[in-house]
Amino acid sequence: MTIQNRIRLSLLVLAAVLFVGIVGFHYIEGWAWFDGLYMTLITMTTIGYGEVHSLTPAGRVFNVFLIVAAVMAGGFLVATGTQAMLEFELTSILGRRRMEREIAKLKDHYIICGAGRVGRTVARELRARGVPIVLVEKDAPRAQWALDEGIPVIIGTGATEEGLRKARIETARGLISAVTSDPDNLYIVLTASGMRPDLKIIARASEEEAIPKLLRAGAHQVLSPYHFIGKRIVQLLLRPNVLDFIDTAFGAERLDIEIGEVRVPENSRLAGRSLAEADIRQKTGVMVLALKHVDNTLTFNPHPDTAIRPGDCLIAIGSADHLAKLESLTRV
Repeated sequence: MTIQNRIRLSLLVLAAVLFVGIVGFHYIEGWAWFDGLYMTLITMTTIGYGEVHSLTPAGRVFNVFLIVAAVMAGGFLVATGTQAMLEFELTSILGRRRMEREIAKLKDHYIICGAGRVGRTVARELRARGVPIVLVEKDAPRAQWALDEGIPVIIGTGATEEGLRKARIETARGLISAVTSDPDNLYIVLTASGMRPDLKIIARASEEEAIPKLLRAGAHQVLSPYHFIGKRIVQLLLRPNVLDFIDTAFGAERLDIEIGEVRVPENSRLAGRSLAEADIRQKTGVMVLALKHVDNTLTFNPHPDTAIRPGDCLIAIGSADHLAKLESLTRV
């Protein structure tokens, strides 16, 4: 029997004892219903105010059994409540320790600062793709959302070194600063970039004036939800079919299509060869959309004669299996 059912049963037993007491005093002693209720309550609670009316021998025998039943029912309720509290505390402690162990093992994960609407969306999308994440949130109700979703969460702020150390910034792959306040995002970016200058940081900005400040503070990219929504509205008006394709391919009901990026290592067999010589389309099934070179220049829709250099990043579109084949091809 679950603890919830035991609590319900104990309350039901108490209610049954109360009902039996009222009915017994009414029919055995001939008391009014209210007098029976009052006498039963003071008997069950052991207050000891005295008898409402003088009891007959039969009434005293009945009251003895009522006292025993009330003590047993009350004891059952107290024991069940105590067990429920202990189980709750134990579950909370074990849950926290389990989460702490999980966070301690995190590596190549993403830190999401802020569990608001933007932060929750980022967390859901990354988790849906199997990417390890940890949330940093100082607001308890928002942190509870992460706990309910089974997402590791640090109750604190990413604007302090202590909070970022708890989120294991030293082994993180990237950080997303998504709190609603631009000054708070600025502090988070400054702290994170100071601790890990090499860490990829993406920040949210509510006001356009905050974008250059966040970039100077160390953010690699800054996004404004309001600016993004405005651009999307224009695209919906002017290029609705293009957006329908993108939403269908990469949205919530996406097709088996992804845009991925694969870096070419120094010892790759593709290094030094042209796209035509590499024959990537025939061997993997992906379509190379662009080449991101080591000097950060981008070649979109590269010509077949374009050379692949070590350190280049191939940006390609295809299924997850095809992209995995591309990654394997670059490592040969």
